Amino acid sequence: MSNPSKKLFSEFAHTSTEEWKKKIVSDLKGADFEKKLIWKTNEGFNVMPFYRAEDIADLKTIKSLPGEFPYVRGTRKDDNEWLIRQDIVVIDFFEANKKALDILNKGITSLGFDIPGEKINKKNIATLLSNILPQCIELNFTTCNTESVKLINILVEYFKKNNFDLAQIHGSVNIDFIGNILTKGIIKEEWVEQMGIAINAASEMPFFKVIAVNAHLLSNAGSFITQELSYALAWGNELLNKLVETGIDSMIVAKKTKFNFGISTNYFMEIAKFRAARWLWAEIVKAYKTECQCFCGAQMNIFAQTSLFNQTLYDAYVNLLRTQTEAMAASIAGVDSLLVVPFDKCFKVPNDFSERIARNQQLLLKEECHFNQVIDPSGGSYYIESLTNSIAQESWNLFLITEEKGFYELVKKGKIQESVNISAYKRLKDVAQRREILLGTNQFPNFSETAFNKTQTINGVSICNFHSHKHEEIKVLNMKRLGEEFEALRLSTERSGREIKAFMLTIGNLVMRLARSQFSSNFLACAGYKVIDNLGFETITQGIENAKKINADIIVLCSSDDEYDIFAPEAHRLISGKEILIIAGIPTSIEKLKSQGITNFINKKSNVLETLQQLNKLLNI
Repeated sequence: MSNPSKKLFSEFAHTSTEEWKKKIVSDLKGADFEKKLIWKTNEGFNVMPFYRAEDIADLKTIKSLPGEFPYVRGTRKDDNEWLIRQDIVVIDFFEANKKALDILNKGITSLGFDIPGEKINKKNIATLLSNILPQCIELNFTTCNTESVKLINILVEYFKKNNFDLAQIHGSVNIDFIGNILTKGIIKEEWVEQMGIAINAASEMPFFKVIAVNAHLLSNAGSFITQELSYALAWGNELLNKLVETGIDSMIVAKKTKFNFGISTNYFMEIAKFRAARWLWAEIVKAYKTECQCFCGAQMNIFAQTSLFNQTLYDAYVNLLRTQTEAMAASIAGVDSLLVVPFDKCFKVPNDFSERIARNQQLLLKEECHFNQVIDPSGGSYYIESLTNSIAQESWNLFLITEEKGFYELVKKGKIQESVNISAYKRLKDVAQRREILLGTNQFPNFSETAFNKTQTINGVSICNFHSHKHEEIKVLNMKRLGEEFEALRLSTERSGREIKAFMLTIGNLVMRLARSQFSSNFLACAGYKVIDNLGFETITQGIENAKKINADIIVLCSSDDEYDIFAPEAHRLISGKEILIIAGIPTSIEKLKSQGITNFINKKSNVLETLQQLNKLLNI
């Protein structure tokens, strides 16, 4: 039997941080340690290449326990159970009820109903909830803000009429006036009064939330993680402060508040974000005076949903990888409920297949991976604990700046929208330059895929929502997805009805020509061009003749930088302006070549999107 008191690896000598760094620097062979290995995040702090126990030794949060203030390690003590949510857009109330009953038998434990405001009445709600036991699942509703109080009153009456225990009912009504300003520019100054009425209407249901902080709007608009968190905290604090001023106890307001976060594919950062969110919200709520002695309202209720911002039209099954990574991060971090957005939602109305896959993604995490059985599995990780602390610190700093100026006032002036839109613009630019990768869209596209007949329209408008946007416009959040501009570019090629052929003229140095032909093939395929690659030619003349035989529109010269001085002018002369000549690389003689009329170059520094847009113009697409 093993000796539990024996320390593992005690025979190994202790290695200091300095010794580790010295070894790493040695292995870098002259490369700069900071430039090569330190990740400078968009969130405003650096991530080190390795962490050690000393990095978290002074952190107070590592001494906290699950289920205890400040809830960094979660709000539950016994398990990591979360609710699996699926949303239903209600058009026909009988059919919506039928669908709800069906999916409840397939693993769903949280229902979300999106109901048109004009259809809120007792008969319709009774039809919608028929044969559903509200004490066994979570019920969530989204409707017009002005009809929300009416909906709450109808729900209370329905539950009482059917003898359901109001104290056992969990759910929410998504009342959100600030979100309407962020996304639609609609301001209704009576929102404090309306939310106060809603809290009173739902007072008999202690676990029913009626105040929504829809931070996922910020995430889907392209905010950085610390922006989403800090603005969510400022948003929640604004609601808390304004409602407390009307005479409602702060703990009651906090217990009626639900935070709806988005999730990005930044796996470890997202885990840390949710841990930091619970911590900071607990500190905010504790700062308010209350008649309640248990501070139970300090436990942040988190509903998380996977991102639409990074979903793509092309190679859409990659969306499954993105949403699975996001769902893993949220569940490990201990959210209360989770919605996996179907992989095809960005371009069509999800069908039974995509909704089933979305459900099963969460069931897999529970039934196969047992994520629901381990409380805060990331707790104690040097990396995660350090990230949690860094995100909390940066978010708190931005929260204080926002609070000083007033969150609601900043929203009305468009300043919050402007801040998020600037971040989104940077991310869109990074995608255009391949600093941020969207697999299948701006890198390694599926060469043969078409999507023109794949997209659906609603009222004549594509679900993909292709549109132009200047980041200086700050009245509302820019809800453009990361891949939209690449998708619009590729769809324009498809709509032209032409097969644009890009011919790789590979010649000279074997290693360089193969590397550059592969790079160029992926580069040009992002625009939907048909790429014809080659093993190599003996002469430029031979290559040009082969390109002309297949009626190539674009000829890409792939060779080494030293050989371009000879090959490029010859190719330019033989083409005579009939085809578009592109040089793959950055030759030292680039200025000399430009003076000879050779103007098109593609390389790792190129703005892929702008280059392809210019090519489409030259091709009259």
